[in-house]
Amino acid sequence: MKNNLELQEDVQNAIKWEPSINSSEIGVAVRDGVVTLSGTVDSYSKKLAAERATKNVIGVRAIAEDINIHYGTTFIKNDTEVASEVLSAWKNDWEVPDRQIKVRVENGWVNLEGEVIWMFQKQAAKNAITNLTGVKGVTNGITLKSESKDTVEKEDITRALDRNWSINGHDIKVEVNQNNVKLTGKVHSIYQMEEAGRLAWNTPGVNHVENELAVL
Repeated sequence: MKNNLELQEDVQNAIKWEPSINSSEIGVAVRDGVVTLSGTVDSYSKKLAAERATKNVIGVRAIAEDINIHYGTTFIKNDTEVASEVLSAWKNDWEVPDRQIKVRVENGWVNLEGEVIWMFQKQAAKNAITNLTGVKGVTNGITLKSESKDTVEKEDITRALDRNWSINGHDIKVEVNQNNVKLTGKVHSIYQMEEAGRLAWNTPGVNHVENELAVL
């Protein structure tokens, strides 16, 4: 197991390799596998990039995020302008069923609500707006309601996990109860935990995923 200094160095190097981030803007502190990110960046997408790089590092068990976003006076937008740009971004993205999603913006923070059929649609609704100027954060409260009434097949999920290069499917136990899926076992990074959850969500017919994978 890595000690605090080794893990801190690995996270710092991972952030340095992110082309969209100036690594000098991001502070990294580590204690017992918990990584605290701090600093100030000029876009929400850079904040997400720092978090994404950290999740990919083996040994990171949790992230405490304390990164501030400061756009500067030149790019200040009110909530109405941000909401309008969100709607415009969705119209240009075929993956987003924009008529099924409602948006509320408060002090630059975007809240999404509604109901979609597929997990990729929920993710696309968020991904389409992360680069918009004025967005300081996104709460994705969109829920899923699958049109499929068939019981989910456990083998479909286990095969998807086995196909993924980043995951050792033998370390993950899959339980299925009709349209609900539960994942237990161990992985080596937050990225692997979230990737396993994403694959389970993408299985046709899944309405709920309980991701209890432990990051070791």
